[in-house]
Amino acid sequence: MSDQSEAIIVITGAAGKIGSELSRKLSASYRVIGLDLPDAVGDGQDDLIGCDITDPSSVSQAMDTLRDKAGGRPVASVIHLAAYFDFSGEQRPQYEIVNENGTRNLLRGLQELEVEQFVYSGTMLVHRPGVPGERITEDTPIEPGWAYPQSKARTEEIIREEAGEIPVVFLHLAGLYDAETAVPTLSHQIVRIYERTFKSHVFSGDPHAGQAFIHKSDMLTVFERVVERREVLESGEVILAGEPDTMSYEALQDRIGKLIHGEETWPTLVVPAPIAKLGAKVQTDTEPVVPDPLDEGEKPFIRPFMIDMSSDHYALDISKARTLLDWQPEHDISQDLPALIDTLKSDPLGWYEANGITPPPWLKSVDARGADAEQLRQDHETEFRTLHRNNLWAAWANAGLGVWLLTSPPLLNHDHVGLVISDVVAGVLLAIAGLLSLSWRMSWARYCAAAIGCWVMFAPLVFWTDSGAAYLNSTITGMLAVAFALCLPPTPGISPAAARTGPTIPKGWSYSPSDWFQRLPVILLAVVGLLVSRYLAGYQLGTIDHVWEPFFAGTVDGKNGTEQIITSDVSKSWPVPDAGLGALTYSLEILVGIIGSSRRWRTMPWLVVVFGIMIVPLGAVSIFFIAIQPILIGTYSTLALIAAAAMVWQIPFSLDELVATFQFLRRRHRAGQPWMRVFFTGDTDEGPDDTPVDDFERSPKEIVVDMLSGGLTFPWTLMASIGIGILLMLSPLVFPWGSGVAATNHIIGVLVITVSVTALAPVARVGRFLNALMGVVLLFAPLVAAAGWTALGFSVVVGLALIVLSIPRGPVHSSFGTWDRFIW
Repeated sequence: MSDQSEAIIVITGAAGKIGSELSRKLSASYRVIGLDLPDAVGDGQDDLIGCDITDPSSVSQAMDTLRDKAGGRPVASVIHLAAYFDFSGEQRPQYEIVNENGTRNLLRGLQELEVEQFVYSGTMLVHRPGVPGERITEDTPIEPGWAYPQSKARTEEIIREEAGEIPVVFLHLAGLYDAETAVPTLSHQIVRIYERTFKSHVFSGDPHAGQAFIHKSDMLTVFERVVERREVLESGEVILAGEPDTMSYEALQDRIGKLIHGEETWPTLVVPAPIAKLGAKVQTDTEPVVPDPLDEGEKPFIRPFMIDMSSDHYALDISKARTLLDWQPEHDISQDLPALIDTLKSDPLGWYEANGITPPPWLKSVDARGADAEQLRQDHETEFRTLHRNNLWAAWANAGLGVWLLTSPPLLNHDHVGLVISDVVAGVLLAIAGLLSLSWRMSWARYCAAAIGCWVMFAPLVFWTDSGAAYLNSTITGMLAVAFALCLPPTPGISPAAARTGPTIPKGWSYSPSDWFQRLPVILLAVVGLLVSRYLAGYQLGTIDHVWEPFFAGTVDGKNGTEQIITSDVSKSWPVPDAGLGALTYSLEILVGIIGSSRRWRTMPWLVVVFGIMIVPLGAVSIFFIAIQPILIGTYSTLALIAAAAMVWQIPFSLDELVATFQFLRRRHRAGQPWMRVFFTGDTDEGPDDTPVDDFERSPKEIVVDMLSGGLTFPWTLMASIGIGILLMLSPLVFPWGSGVAATNHIIGVLVITVSVTALAPVARVGRFLNALMGVVLLFAPLVAAAGWTALGFSVVVGLALIVLSIPRGPVHSSFGTWDRFIW
């Protein structure tokens, strides 16, 4: 044997974190020579040899270099740390290439040298797991449960086959941790609780089961003791090393929750394994095949294979380590967990990166702004809980609405079985969702209550109830349920970075398009549309026998224009009453318009997009039906025209918020933030951190002006174009439908009104040029239709007027960031 002062220790994977620390520890007593991939060897690292163990020729060259560096002396010990590790549970080819064949190549190369000991860094997971109350020993059968320990077990077999005369020691180590990092199962458990995810409250195994850990410094000592006792340890010795006492999953949950959030217990629901496995499979199966390079969102950690092992228990009997190595751990996870959590709280982003976990977008955003991430998270949580407690009455109110809905059918005296069942089931579910919403941790229950409220509003249309009372009850109950669930603070689902940092006014803008009085005109117009549409829906459902119509007579006996239109084949082509569907849309516009603050263009992008979809595309559909009414049906409806006008005038009031949200999402995507998470949880943005000013603190004059303008300007050219559009719509009164130009004038009139009203919003001002295109159509339409000279002259004059009026841009008093270049 060589003298210890001259003994040479070889460490594979020496450039890694564990390898480098072990090298430093052992270099105090031995000469340490490391082996690692050639790319990991830098200049001046004389005792680090480039070696790719998957390549036999590279191993051979490394052994030649090692022999030269050893100067003919034997190698006291080879500590084999290099290995491939993956937590996906899949049988990756690297397991065979690196762990198995790589180890085989290494041992064959070492046969050329005199080696006194080969130490393999293995895992306790190769053993068959126990149950709470049992301990794993070195004699516990080898039954690895998933890909990684299976590869380690196969590698141990290869070592026994290839070691030859080299004495071998197998270390079966527990899960590693220190003050900064932890084995993935523990680090991800900490992250789930830190972020308060839903997954942190569910578990599919025995919560009393647990797994042993070993502190990094204790593990390094194990290797040191094995090297020191190389002369007395028998070849083939297997030694378990770890903390003998385990903390159960339940105990860890409570301890982590206490250390991070100050809560004595962390409620954990045990779900059946089949359900948990299905949920894990759905998440993993929906990962993109080709990931977005800028989408750095964390992929699901919990995989289906983990569900099968969630009850595995690994408590260790370390008697052999105590006897052979005179070793026992100086650390205990229950005592060292506070240090690990303190590191997380002092530097959250650094902790995530050290543990190889993708940080949530809000954390990266906060770090980029130089803010204290942990303090921001705590402040956000404190404010959220305070606002939640202040508005607990809303959750109770929803529970009460559920009871009201449940008991409504007998009082409403309607006999539609489907609607009765719907009210009863929806009432029970709403009551449950309302009660669950009492817990601030269950914000998802508020969205459930809102979804139930939407169904309650829709149900009378699906079942075509002829009870006006039932229809009214469902509308009011459903709207209140949604309002109590989402219209009151705190708004659930907003990230801490979005809620606590960033500007109120978008970058480059002169105002916030999400101010209350930017949204109020849309809400008021939606109220008009709701009242009209509900009235018309009542006639379609049969709850009223007549509809008021002051101007337009019908072409069908016994029906006026409105009645004829809303009972026409066009209306009947819908599976539900189309007026009722319009009423539902207006109801949702009112509710969605109320939700959120003046920052919602960046705190709730998804809501702004939903708001825009309900107004712009659905507004286009409404306009289309107005355009075809006199052509296909032969008459008009005053009330339908009023509802359509309300819908059209909503469009310019909503466009600026859509533009601001689009710009924001683009900025965050370019900043490297995953746009999908930003879309649903919001984010901070470029600009100062400010406090939103309460819109209602302004003077009444400012409020009225802001509400009426809503970010719009009213050039006389566009107002004149609107007038021309109305003239064109009414032109069939002068040029009858049989004249050949009536239909064209009517449709062009509807489109001119829509384009002109939309272009009142400066962000859509360029759209006015569509009026010029329609003016060109008017110039030639009479020629195609062979209309008379009067119709021709009218079309020419109006067409030229539209072309001329579309040229001036009109005044623009605000700035819209990068969108300014599109305003011309």
